[in-house]
Amino acid sequence: MTANNSNSSIPPSYFENLYAADSDPWRFATSRYEADKYAATIAALPKNSYRSGFEIGGSIGILTEKLAERCDSLLSIDVSETAQQQAIERCDRFPHLRFQLMQFPEQQPDETFDLIVVSEVGYYWSWGDLKRAQKSILNLLEPGGHLMLVHWTEETNYPLTGDEVHDFFSELVSTQMQPLVEHKAEQYRLDLFERRVL
Repeated sequence: MTANNSNSSIPPSYFENLYAADSDPWRFATSRYEADKYAATIAALPKNSYRSGFEIGGSIGILTEKLAERCDSLLSIDVSETAQQQAIERCDRFPHLRFQLMQFPEQQPDETFDLIVVSEVGYYWSWGDLKRAQKSILNLLEPGGHLMLVHWTEETNYPLTGDEVHDFFSELVSTQMQPLVEHKAEQYRLDLFERRVL
């Protein structure tokens, strides 16, 4: 797969074209790697129930479905209408689950959350957008709320690497965030942070 250089984020058209050509281009629904990673993601959540969750980049809804079982309210966003339509159909039994087409961080919701999940999304952003995303996430995440980051750490041709995304958020540990879970698997990295109550 080809992508833009690190000066610009990968545009929504890239994802829309992928999903138009293949309904599950990364095999989210069938991959053992994905299944194990999703299980680890849910298992790492320290609370059984969250008041309001925000999933950035919900894709076809595999993780969305699992998060919906742990949130009283969940907003899932994506840039691909084709992918999100699959998610809507997959998750139609959850009345408390909302979907929006949204290009984060250029667009963002007008509400706050006690859980924000960024799974396999951050490395599609440019450095500039990663910085904007970090600032926006801090504004959207309530004190005491949890931020979950999960990313592939093998080589990619995306603007950033998974480690770069996680390391950038880890810089907030001394001031804004408290690390709760730091897990490095063979091919992915999972970090869970808690927003400090200042």
